[in-house]
Amino acid sequence: MQHASSTPGDSVIKDPALAPEGHRKIDWVAQHAPVLNAIAKEQLADGSLRGKKIAMTIHLEAKTAYLATLLSDAGADVTVSGSNPLSTQDDVCAALAERGVRVYATHDPSDEDFERYLHQTIETGPDLIVDDGAELVGRLIEHHPDLVGNVIGASEETTTGIMKLTAMTGEGVLPFPVLAANDAKMKHLFDNRYGTGISSIAAILSNTNLFLSGKAVVVMGFGWVSRGLAKYADGMGARVIVCEPDPVKLLEAYSEGYQVMNSLQAAEEGDVFITGTGNIKVLGREHFERMKDGALLANAGHYDHEFDLAGLQEMAVKSRDARRNVVEYELADGRRLHVLARGRLVNIAAADGHPVEIMDLTFAVQALAAHRLASHAADFGPGIQPIPDDIDDLVARHKLASLGVEPEKLTEEQIRYQQSWR
Repeated sequence: MQHASSTPGDSVIKDPALAPEGHRKIDWVAQHAPVLNAIAKEQLADGSLRGKKIAMTIHLEAKTAYLATLLSDAGADVTVSGSNPLSTQDDVCAALAERGVRVYATHDPSDEDFERYLHQTIETGPDLIVDDGAELVGRLIEHHPDLVGNVIGASEETTTGIMKLTAMTGEGVLPFPVLAANDAKMKHLFDNRYGTGISSIAAILSNTNLFLSGKAVVVMGFGWVSRGLAKYADGMGARVIVCEPDPVKLLEAYSEGYQVMNSLQAAEEGDVFITGTGNIKVLGREHFERMKDGALLANAGHYDHEFDLAGLQEMAVKSRDARRNVVEYELADGRRLHVLARGRLVNIAAADGHPVEIMDLTFAVQALAAHRLASHAADFGPGIQPIPDDIDDLVARHKLASLGVEPEKLTEEQIRYQQSWR
């Protein structure tokens, strides 16, 4: 790995010379993000964010860079670090540094550097945090108690982060509000489902150059992420098998027309396995022992422990790079299992992530969450808090306006009818 270099503004990036390509990527996003653009003009420009220190950890590619840029343009002092070692794009980081955003991130850093970047971001003493996986909030509480009092509030991007923050709230260790951006309707109904579904399937296809139609695709879980995975795999002509511990969700998958079965049975039938649960080791040695020769394993969950990669490596007699972003593990009996993107988020570690139009909605929620906390943090108590309904409503209305669509309006008679029990 090329040694990271410092640039003006105290950023730590791989190579400042990469900035032109990063600017080109960010400019493309700007052309296709009507909701963020409208919010920047109509809400962020009111001065609420001026002078606020914002710390962000997020997948550092062009769409997230545009969010950071708009917050900076609104007067905030923005610092960013990557939330996944393989999703950081060095050209985008270089462009962000030129645009006045402080960056601590390089693609594929060592574990030590990755950890150091997160702590450097926290050490800026933020007023607001935009988090992914509770990476910043968790480290802030555990390792930087002297900076906790500076924080007005935070927002959280992921299901995994919500799980952690809910536990922290239950233990009473979270003294400021964290808005659950992941649970906003305009986030999870679109980003988690459509964004993850289409981008993960596209990444699998582009990195393997294989045909999905007719293959048995095993989807682990049936939350919003896995619903999208199943939907788009089905749309590509695959035979979709769903494995899920929640009986209600499993029955939903059955009612959608997918096959449902125990994961050990599915291990024997699957050609492609995609995890999207937020949990650990949903595929392990007992599954690897049953898988077909040539099976593909991809992860669409937050961390790289959704399947037991260490266990697979121990089982393998040898491994090799079969293709870019594809490692082949050969087992003692000659079967070969293929792992995409080192078990990390396949859609962002081995591709460009969600479509711009999807992330336009998600980052509009995040921008408005930061704006609301900056101006009305006292409206929220400590701990994990829901995104206010009016933020969801505003994002949806901005998106519809960009499409030239206006929602139906209820008459006064209809409103009275809905509000009456008689």
